[in-house]
Amino acid sequence: MSSVLYQSRDSIAEIIINRPDKHNVIDHSVVEGLHQAWHRFNDSSDKVAILTASGERAFTAGANLKDIPHDFWRAVPGVGVTVDKPIIAAIGGVVVGGGLVLVQFADLAIAAENTVLSYPEAKVGYSGRLISSLAARIPHKVAMELLLLGGSIDARRAYEVGLVNRVVPSGDQLTVARKFAADIAANAPLVLKMLKRFVGATVPKGPSEAAAIARATVETVNSADDYREGIAAFFEKRAPVFTGTVLAPNGTRAVE
Repeated sequence: MSSVLYQSRDSIAEIIINRPDKHNVIDHSVVEGLHQAWHRFNDSSDKVAILTASGERAFTAGANLKDIPHDFWRAVPGVGVTVDKPIIAAIGGVVVGGGLVLVQFADLAIAAENTVLSYPEAKVGYSGRLISSLAARIPHKVAMELLLLGGSIDARRAYEVGLVNRVVPSGDQLTVARKFAADIAANAPLVLKMLKRFVGATVPKGPSEAAAIARATVETVNSADDYREGIAAFFEKRAPVFTGTVLAPNGTRAVE
């Protein structure tokens, strides 16, 4: 069973964390699945994506603390993978740690009434650090209370501070997210892309977010065809033939 599902219909992608028996915990397979899903979304004709999860109890219970995926940043849209198309998070149940990070990097969020968001990593002595960007998206004091105390906020409080756009009856979050997505998909894609890019450039990026973006950029260059060609040409004592292409996780090549 795949840890992350990708479904497409009517120009809308649904990216689903699919480990309900484990409360959709974020492990290495989920990180890789999300990383590939964002690339697939970029390469598709889908105009908007809904990020959600299987089951009713948890969007995600956060990182697997028995085998922490320290490369979680690869799973985060706008950080591990540049995404210029709109993303809507449809969440319910517990949203812990990295799950909160995914919500903060979504463009819109629809929360079920039973949603509880928390970031308890100060209590376990571990942090993936990207959460610090939360202070650029909700009021500073609210973010600091959530992070430093390691507590939680419910869906209503998340709505009050601007972390989610709607609070809906439990079970309705995906239906409402699909309505939002359909309305967005009917709009001009070039305008949507431009506005998302401009807003992304406007929202401040802290050191952890900037560092992760830089690392993702370096890894893209150092895993490209040109890297392999340059090394091969050096040892073969010939002029390299560079093409400016990268090998995406789905095996396709794209000119950068």
